[in-house]
Amino acid sequence: MNDNNELARIKKAVKWINGKTKNRKPLTAIITGSGLSDCLPDLTDKVVLPYKNIPGFPTTTVKGHKGELVFGNYKGKQIVIMRGRFHFYEGHKMSFIALPVRILGFLGVKNLIVTAAVGSLHKAIRPGELVLLNDHINMTGDNPLIGNYDEAFGAMFPDMSNPYDKKLLKFSAKTLKKLKIKAREGVYFAVSGPSYETAKEVKLYSMLGGDVVGMSVVPEVIAARQMKINVLGIAWVSNFTTGISKHLIEHKEVLELGRKVSVKIKALIESVLKSKHIG
Repeated sequence: MNDNNELARIKKAVKWINGKTKNRKPLTAIITGSGLSDCLPDLTDKVVLPYKNIPGFPTTTVKGHKGELVFGNYKGKQIVIMRGRFHFYEGHKMSFIALPVRILGFLGVKNLIVTAAVGSLHKAIRPGELVLLNDHINMTGDNPLIGNYDEAFGAMFPDMSNPYDKKLLKFSAKTLKKLKIKAREGVYFAVSGPSYETAKEVKLYSMLGGDVVGMSVVPEVIAARQMKINVLGIAWVSNFTTGISKHLIEHKEVLELGRKVSVKIKALIESVLKSKHIG
């Protein structure tokens, strides 16, 4: 058992949420990243729960993250959406970032779609393009499973040989090709942030096998895989990293490009939700 009463906090939040949603059992969850709060599928019978009202959920502090759980129905399937996520660089303990994912798991979620803005580590991967994640490299210097273990969460040493579900990945690649949306597969290189990378760091990350770099996703994926939740990772390239482009990076530019890319990601997500791969 853990010594910080993680399981008790999760059960308290789940009980509160079930009371507000009348015990809905969503099988699929979506986590939206920077500028992507409008890429969501059109849900019916919605219930919106602000993070600030949920026991154990702090409010988000990053612009572009609305901070609410949205429950609803899409084509006969129950869905829950996290509009905004928590980050290591906000000052949260890495172990805390596992909490929302574990709550989703206890609510009944079996599939998780994570989206995020990323920086490109290669000239060939251009801003505005989509990258379907097929693996990741955790260089944040921490792990969300440290110090909060309970057997209810899954194995203490979870297997990470298949962090991103191969069937969902293959289906998504075919779908984007049919939609004539440019995309590729790639490796997500996770860093702590919040400062952007130096030119030498970018060179190192590329040499180590990274295709895109970001400050989220990986802690959520690790927590999900411990609970045997299948994961689809969808990244969109918001900018070239330092040294690849001379253009200086501003967060407002990330948000503006995200609004344009949201249309593409929404089309993909809706196709995935309608597929046989999602229960």
